[in-house]
Amino acid sequence: MDASADILLTLRGLKVRFFLQEGIVHAVEDVDLDVHAGRTLGVIGESGCGKSVTAQSILRILPSPPGRIEAGEIQLWRRKDARTGDVPLDLVTLDATGSVIRGVRGNEIAMIFQEPMTSFGPMHTIGNQIEETILLHLPEVRPTEARARTVSLLEQMGIARPAAIAESYPHQMSGGMRQRAMIALALSCNPLLLIADEPTTALDVTVQAQILELLSRLQAEYGMAILFITHDLGVIAEIADEVAVMYLGRVVERASVTDLFDHPAHPYTRALLKSIPRIDAVEAERLIAIKGSVPDPFHVPAGCAYADRCGDFMPGRCDAAVPALTECATDHHVRCFLYDQPTGDDDEA
Repeated sequence: MDASADILLTLRGLKVRFFLQEGIVHAVEDVDLDVHAGRTLGVIGESGCGKSVTAQSILRILPSPPGRIEAGEIQLWRRKDARTGDVPLDLVTLDATGSVIRGVRGNEIAMIFQEPMTSFGPMHTIGNQIEETILLHLPEVRPTEARARTVSLLEQMGIARPAAIAESYPHQMSGGMRQRAMIALALSCNPLLLIADEPTTALDVTVQAQILELLSRLQAEYGMAILFITHDLGVIAEIADEVAVMYLGRVVERASVTDLFDHPAHPYTRALLKSIPRIDAVEAERLIAIKGSVPDPFHVPAGCAYADRCGDFMPGRCDAAVPALTECATDHHVRCFLYDQPTGDDDEA
């Protein structure tokens, strides 16, 4: 890779399986993603599509057993000096409990979750938990400096009375305030990449908008990349630069946020967009419900996983093989046979 490239994280051919008594779940299948420095990649899809498992794989925090990365690469491109350029670190090859990956977690890649109440320890104050993270990853920082940094971070999150809040326990805070504190914890060591796994789902609409605005402002200040996972297209439109749409473990479409909303290519993406209210919609238009349901992950179809629900289904083709991720326009990729038609013979008579 060119040392001047702005790609921070690459996923290539990622496959994740869960080995359960009922069978094997193909949670993530052949996922390719690029996260660019200073930009936001949104990953969207229904529950169970593999988006959160993909995020957990990056930080090597999959529950194991039963989860296991079966194949693929997760390359973190660490910024080095001008002599060495970018030096990649394949996170898949690391011991999930070793010192190297522990140094990556929280320091180079941080993560915020949907419900911080289950992420913060209930027996320790918010301030103590942020300070502990700072002291763990930045040993040159003294405890008094860590306390000052903690209060400063909480203030940057827009939290009133940050010194007093640092002495509070998680249960004493509202959901929106806990999420702000979780963001402060994630940013305490200036990570290169912030993974946000459904961080606004449990919040009301007003607080959700405030958190999205906060993340955008912090991204501009810190220059970090964001991998934003959600099932909400409205959130994607608000915060993302690029978008990857996932369905039953695979990326089915990947494009800039503008291209995806203006020119959706995959039938699943088009159906998703037609299923949500639009402010510019004709009043008489009805919202479209996607027929059927996602296939059983224990019995993945041989062909396209969306075939049974697709209005463009081609018998003998869509149900026979999985389409490749094809470039249908500049920097716009789609996994659909509509854009990967066989050419046939062009012989003239």
